[in-house]
Amino acid sequence: MSDTQTVPGRIMAAEMAEQPAVLQRILDEGAPKIFEIASRIAARKPRFVLLTARGTSDNAALYAKYLIEILLGKPAGLTSMSTTTAYGAKPDLTDVLVITVSQSGGSPDLVASTKAAREAGAITLAVTNNAGSPLAEVSEFHIDVLAGPEKALPATKTYTAELLALYLLIEGLRGGDGAAAKGLPELAAGVLARQDEVKALAERYRFAQRLVITSRGYGYPTAREAALKLMETTYIPASPFSGADLLHGPLAMVDNVSPVIAIVPDGKGGEALQPVLDRLRGRGADLVVVGQQAQVEAASAGFALPAGVPEEVQPILEILPLQLLAYEVTIARGQDPDAPRALAKVTETH
Repeated sequence: MSDTQTVPGRIMAAEMAEQPAVLQRILDEGAPKIFEIASRIAARKPRFVLLTARGTSDNAALYAKYLIEILLGKPAGLTSMSTTTAYGAKPDLTDVLVITVSQSGGSPDLVASTKAAREAGAITLAVTNNAGSPLAEVSEFHIDVLAGPEKALPATKTYTAELLALYLLIEGLRGGDGAAAKGLPELAAGVLARQDEVKALAERYRFAQRLVITSRGYGYPTAREAALKLMETTYIPASPFSGADLLHGPLAMVDNVSPVIAIVPDGKGGEALQPVLDRLRGRGADLVVVGQQAQVEAASAGFALPAGVPEEVQPILEILPLQLLAYEVTIARGQDPDAPRALAKVTETH
């Protein structure tokens, strides 16, 4: 085996670097099919939407929940699969859109709950990176996120691919054209090119015992996904909180040596997060901001994101420096981010 094949993190690094190309592929090749499916679903006028997922895909589903409620004006919820797979509940899902998000499409509980939803009258849609998966087979509709094979255990390119595919789907459901996403591949390439900035930030967390990650609005799914990536690669306990929830008690665990990462959207989510940032600064927290330049300058450190991006697609860019951060901290701690302990690519929950 060559030296290049034994470099820790080489697969994760390569897959992170593929993301601009994956985003462009979705826009060029995937969007027409996504809009066609959206049109067919919209014609059936679903009453509301339920989203089913696990792990990283669950954070993508949470992003879709925000989009559905804000852009479509429809109620949306995240399902509890055990109600059907363990308890045998049989809800009436007539005229309900059930979207199941999964990179592999192979987890038995996702397949079983989607099959049960279809039998209960739901319009079922699978969003996966595997068109031949069991989940795609049991669903009425399927969207392929076109990310290509993902070999590193931490999901990176499939996450941003899911976000973009879900955004285009919801745009299609409301008759939009997805114009806000058109510049994302080039912007993503620009963010990923700044890895040296992230490497410098990573030194802050090399010996961290815990992390708090917070955001609001569209940025909250990013906080959850960043925490997951950091925990599964670096093994540092990372607690994600909505900024509103952080003020309801957990703020007490933040002191002047506590590392806090805040994802500050450029828009209403960032405005809602301001009181939280003020409280964190007041407690002397080591506050790192991923957001606009002015927010970064007001924090201990941070990573400035491109300006002028519509808030509803900012999460596709927000997660990129945080993926790089998880990678760099893991390497600095002498671990291999390609193969975190105790993890498998397909998690077979029932």
